[in-house]
Amino acid sequence: MKNLIKSLAICAAIGAAVNLNAQTVTVDPTQLTDGYMSWTPTANTLANWPGDGGYGSSGWGQSDLTAVWYGSVVELGPNVNTYAPGNAYWNNPDGSGANQMDASTYAETIGVYESTTLTFTFDVLANTLNGPYTADGWIKDFAPGYNYLGGSYVNLTPGVDSVTYTTADNPGEIVQYGFELIGPDTNPATVAEYGVVDIGPAPIPEPSSLALIGFGLLGVWRCRRGRAR
Repeated sequence: MKNLIKSLAICAAIGAAVNLNAQTVTVDPTQLTDGYMSWTPTANTLANWPGDGGYGSSGWGQSDLTAVWYGSVVELGPNVNTYAPGNAYWNNPDGSGANQMDASTYAETIGVYESTTLTFTFDVLANTLNGPYTADGWIKDFAPGYNYLGGSYVNLTPGVDSVTYTTADNPGEIVQYGFELIGPDTNPATVAEYGVVDIGPAPIPEPSSLALIGFGLLGVWRCRRGRAR
């Protein structure tokens, strides 16, 4: 019996320890407040109009990405903010977008998730993207100074999904999590034909199942011990 008690205690302790180093976050409009855009010439631009298009990156407002919040649900769509016919930097002579746009909607934390197994969970309510557009959920890990250390990505398909990454143990660790939509800038008059992605929050799991199992078994043992008396 002493061995049983010891095993149960160890099981519960391990579960609790695991839980301390694991965190889960989900879609929250008060947390996913940052926007960032990077762009490079599309393959079509490079093949047919060398010299057109451009390279760049900067912080953008989420509505310019495009990312629009409806309560706790965020809707991602292709970028139309840079559409400028006649401007070779942004549009090809045939009217197509000259640049591949990588639009990110995300949360950034500093010194919050050091040496943590972080899970970002979400509910993809709909994904009607088509043509040259794709969307991902991700976690990215940076050392102080934004030296990229690694990350994890998952393609957004309808249903509850998640992405998990274990961060480094650096004081001031910078961890970002969010979504990105990749594809060329496009004409606002025809953007609807390319679809959107709607993403909402997913339930946050309860504390480590290992800990719960350990405490549950301990409770069963106590109950049986009481009956034996």
